[in-house]
Amino acid sequence: MTKILLRNVIEADLPILFEQQIDPKAVAMAAFPSKDRGPFMLHWEKIMKDKHVITKAIIYKGKLAGHIVCWKEKYEQQVGYWLGQSFWGRGIASSALAEFVNEVKIRPLYAHVANRNIASRRVLEKCGFTMHDEGREESILKLSA
Repeated sequence: MTKILLRNVIEADLPILFEQQIDPKAVAMAAFPSKDRGPFMLHWEKIMKDKHVITKAIIYKGKLAGHIVCWKEKYEQQVGYWLGQSFWGRGIASSALAEFVNEVKIRPLYAHVANRNIASRRVLEKCGFTMHDEGREESILKLSA
């Protein structure tokens, strides 16, 4: 496994996370819309204050590679992650998610993934997520144990 560190997201991380989420290639891959700077900062300010949301920064070789977040939506506990494009293809997401689900004992966990995002789906499967619901555009994977 790739050596990473998970730590709480801090305010100083937000400018880097903002830049990562506006990358057009990443947005297309994730099929998740980016936010303008103001709404992005307000969103993160809100989730960082919410005691029910778990946010972790992914640190790789001393650099902020991305983040992982866990939150409750309706009746499901969701997990999502985002890596800056320069960190793709190195096993960072797999290592970070494996460590995250080891630390966060909430089950079941659900993850939505765009069907065209084969790499992200593979990350989820490596970490024990299995198909829960397969749609035309996206699938939902579930981690039970």
